[in-house]
Amino acid sequence: MNFIDKLNPIAGRHEELASLMSVSGLSGEEFTKLSMEYAELSPVVEAIVAYKTAVQEKEDLQELLADPDMKSMAQDDLVRLNKEIPALEAKIKLALIPKDVDDAKDAILEIRAGTGGDEAALFASNLFTMYKTFAAERGWSVEVLEASSSDSGGYKEIIARVTGRNVFSAMKFESGVHRVQRVPDTESQGRVHTSAATVAVLPEVDEVEVDIQTKDLRIDVYRASGSGGQHVNTTESAVRITHLPTNIVVAIQDESSQHKNKAKAMKILQARVYDAAKQKIDSERSEDRKSQVGSGDRSERIRTYNFPQGRVTDHRINLTLYKLDEIMRGGGLEEVVHALTAEDQASKLAALDG
Repeated sequence: MNFIDKLNPIAGRHEELASLMSVSGLSGEEFTKLSMEYAELSPVVEAIVAYKTAVQEKEDLQELLADPDMKSMAQDDLVRLNKEIPALEAKIKLALIPKDVDDAKDAILEIRAGTGGDEAALFASNLFTMYKTFAAERGWSVEVLEASSSDSGGYKEIIARVTGRNVFSAMKFESGVHRVQRVPDTESQGRVHTSAATVAVLPEVDEVEVDIQTKDLRIDVYRASGSGGQHVNTTESAVRITHLPTNIVVAIQDESSQHKNKAKAMKILQARVYDAAKQKIDSERSEDRKSQVGSGDRSERIRTYNFPQGRVTDHRINLTLYKLDEIMRGGGLEEVVHALTAEDQASKLAALDG
């Protein structure tokens, strides 16, 4: 099947959607669903029409080359079309890349200190600041849902909700182990220490997207405590929710209200249960996924931040940038995100060609 033949079903579906939307008696929900698909396909169909027109024009011009009077004009037009056709084909292929259904969603960002003690906790704090600045530059909002501080002023764990336009699509490649190499402030000998933090970015989901039954939950309430065992308050405001089928546990004591803590805990639980189900499906798919950028493996070391060299290396795409300060401030992260997205698109385009 040639490339044009592959495009016919898309154009056919576009026409079918136009007919379906004109049917009377459609519910608002049905019409919205159809119109969203129609709008998504429209730019693809426009590119297909332009591509077919260009291909036909090229075929017509080939015949004119035999005419001495038309040859010069035909050659000029062929030069133009030989540039336009590959560009249109690439545009169509890019539009045909399977969309991640979660790309437009908000995200739950979880950062945990790994090996390295206080230095790992400080690095976890640095990563959170990096993401917070990156979010601010994109006009997103960041709401801390839960934070556990270390004695050094870093974070043992911090969980936040990031909301805005296409948050998950930009953040999803950040999941994994981030390694830092630097001289800690407490190091008198000037030796470089290596520590790590784990990042998980989960798509935020609605209740309708993940089936969590009340009977599958165990909810415990207790008094929230601060550092050193000090009670934050004397009421049982802290909440721990256990999802029994998966044994996923979420504990929140950030708010003084039990109701607010429960709402936050449920939001995180929904995201984790959804993500666990998604990871299971992905692991059952072909080995092709392992070659993709977003493998989703939380234990995979994805990036190293080397402070003495001012270097950041993303190991998945062999990208090294000597812009550590800029990246840690959040602004330079855009370049890394673009590179990861481009690599992911390239691998999916290769799969389409295959």
